Amino acid sequence: MNAKEIKVQTSLRIDKDSLADAKEILNEVGMNFSEAVNIFTKMIVKHKGLPFEVKIPNNEQDELTQKLYRALEEVAQIENAEKKATKARDFLDEL
Repeated sequence: MNAKEIKVQTSLRIDKDSLADAKEILNEVGMNFSEAVNIFTKMIVKHKGLPFEVKIPNNEQDELTQKLYRALEEVAQIENAEKKATKARDFLDEL
């Protein structure tokens, strides 16, 4: 710890269940809640704001994302079908 760094005690109001869940997860990675809050605080300072994007969920965007995933799945299925057809043609050509 830097000699100039002075620790202060603070208090937070956090949902009881969320805190318990967070502590359990942090424990699994070998960290306690206080260490996680300190890291979060340092990241806020480094980024001069929150270290992640905060936005209101957009149902329209969610629908577009779902459509995109469905379209990508369809493309993958078409590609797989084409590969199978090519393999089948190659097999028949060998006969």
